[in-house]
Amino acid sequence: MPTVQEIFPQKKKLGFGLMRLPLLREGDPASIDLEQVKKMVDLFLARGFSYFDTALMYCGRKSQNAVKTILSQRYPRDRFSLATKLHCEYFQRREERDAIFQQQLEDTGVTFFDYYLLHDISADHYPVYEAMDCFSWLLQKKREGLVRHVGFSFHDQAALLERVLTEHPEMEFVQLQLNYLDWENQAVQSRKCYETCLRHGKPVIVMEPVRGGNLAHLPPEAEALLKAHHPHSSLPSWAIRFAASPENVGMVLSGMSNLAQMEDNLSFMEDFHPLDDQERHILANAVESIRNSQEIPCTGCAYCLDGCPRKIPIPRCFSLYNSYRLEERCHLPFRTQQMYYRRMALNYGTASQCLNCHRCERLCPQHLPIPQLLKKVAQVFEK
Repeated sequence: MPTVQEIFPQKKKLGFGLMRLPLLREGDPASIDLEQVKKMVDLFLARGFSYFDTALMYCGRKSQNAVKTILSQRYPRDRFSLATKLHCEYFQRREERDAIFQQQLEDTGVTFFDYYLLHDISADHYPVYEAMDCFSWLLQKKREGLVRHVGFSFHDQAALLERVLTEHPEMEFVQLQLNYLDWENQAVQSRKCYETCLRHGKPVIVMEPVRGGNLAHLPPEAEALLKAHHPHSSLPSWAIRFAASPENVGMVLSGMSNLAQMEDNLSFMEDFHPLDDQERHILANAVESIRNSQEIPCTGCAYCLDGCPRKIPIPRCFSLYNSYRLEERCHLPFRTQQMYYRRMALNYGTASQCLNCHRCERLCPQHLPIPQLLKKVAQVFEK
């Protein structure tokens, strides 16, 4: 089985996610500021970094085209590694897969991809990829020399990831949402998913290490804890170093939106040092502070689940709701919590299905008004 170093031989562990690029017109994701991105690419490569990640839908479907302008037309192919993805929402017939792949080669200006992923495998998408025989199709691309390494990105529960890796051991790596706030999140399950990959010997690429920018803007108490230990370190540096520290992580993607963000990330990832025990302890205290400031003070004990007639995963609903409220501060156009909630609803009851029987309230050690709070969850995720 290939090692992390064999799959990810790059000297540096930070990848440039071409998803949140600087724009010429605010609100228009396709208006990429190519001249600024060129400067970012030049700096990235000059400092010894080489991994770039794109996808068909990024930046108003213009990210892959930008790769040709900012990268492949300006640098020899051996100077960089490029990853892109196939998403099942963009094709309905098997023969369309090759057309998409060929267009991706033309758009990016390369003759092969270093890494190619089946995009966003989940409870709703996995059956589609299976029905369209995409795993075998991807292996064929590797045999043809058009792809060097094959894997998939994942946004779902650890139990499904266990199934996918068991049924498809040929996949070489997994891309996961992993950050210190989602590490023990009951809905995202970053730790459980990471440990699943570790058991199967699959290296991990980290996405959303700063949680879409959320971890760059912390509540005052949490920020004070981090600044007291490292006064001159940015908040994102804590998040990215946390994501890069696990032994089975081969690459951490950062969607850098301007030159200043890139310069900051390169400053601590050029000579990367994993978090030490003291830093982990401080970060754990910061996470506790963040959770204490959340709108719904659910501890996740799950006593409330016993006897719920609708099988509503109440702690997960509250965890996603709290995370959603944190994301609101960053004014993100797409919030991953909505996606996790929708997928959770495929197998469990939804917040709006609460019968107001109040059994959960009688079991809650925090004495939370659960039916009332579930209405707030439904207003956010089921509108």
